[in-house]
Amino acid sequence: MTHPGTGKYEKLLERCRGLAPIPTAVAYPCEETALAGAIDAGTQGLIVPILVGPAATIAEIAKAKGIDISGVEIIDVAGSQASAAKAVQLVREGKAELLMKGSLHSDEVLGAVIARETGLRTGRRLSHVFLMDVPTYHKVLIITDAAINIAPTLEDKVDICQNAIDLARTFGVERPKVAILAAVETVNSKMPATIDAASLCKMAERGQIKGGILDGPLAFDNAISRDAAKMKGITSEVAGDPDILLAPDLESGNMMAKQLSFLANADSAGLVLGARVPVILTSRADSLRSRIASCAVAVLAAHARRQPPS
Repeated sequence: MTHPGTGKYEKLLERCRGLAPIPTAVAYPCEETALAGAIDAGTQGLIVPILVGPAATIAEIAKAKGIDISGVEIIDVAGSQASAAKAVQLVREGKAELLMKGSLHSDEVLGAVIARETGLRTGRRLSHVFLMDVPTYHKVLIITDAAINIAPTLEDKVDICQNAIDLARTFGVERPKVAILAAVETVNSKMPATIDAASLCKMAERGQIKGGILDGPLAFDNAISRDAAKMKGITSEVAGDPDILLAPDLESGNMMAKQLSFLANADSAGLVLGARVPVILTSRADSLRSRIASCAVAVLAAHARRQPPS
């Protein structure tokens, strides 16, 4: 699905202007959109792509589709799994600061990322974010986690939340507002998501989650609409203005993101957080605009990692 967009992604690109392009290992770009996305991000000065995969296949696709790969480094590796492992190795060696999925399956990339001895693990749990440009909403909206953690525990949600807060801060949101979603806005022991939400808010008060403003449990309407929250008697800094929607589980997060794409004409860009570097995890259905937005946010995150913590 291709949408004209509403300029929110373009603001992210503006923030990248003047920043040095980031060396990026692109794992197995053996299909037109994957290869074109990486080369376009290079042309726009966001990344320096290093293509990792079967060189002859990459050259063939480039020639057939009119993609200019002259001057682009190609590391010749046969097979998708070997390409993922090699791309991860380039990051471990410091030759690349970002990892981008090409046309292989997400599981193959993430398998290489989480490999115990050779991967890119940190103490944090990996989590996925959708950065959504929703035409009916006033800023970029992060939805998490809709792709990796199926039934996250409270402890998992701490990392999912912190990963998203840290990312939002890299693109200029000083104190990201997190709406922790459930079906209702009151705590109910029969609905574990509401207890998790209340616990996360208290954990933020105690400094176990840093840098954001949390509120929950909030139903989707209370989270997005200040008027809906007022009608329910909810006083909240977050209601009507969240930067991040924290889903109770993968299924609800995934449905929410796809409903916004298909019913509200939203664009979505995907990233995986919590590894040593951000992983740009696009899907074949993503528009070029979404792919470039994923790169832009990853580049901002990579530059933030270069700065010593203040």
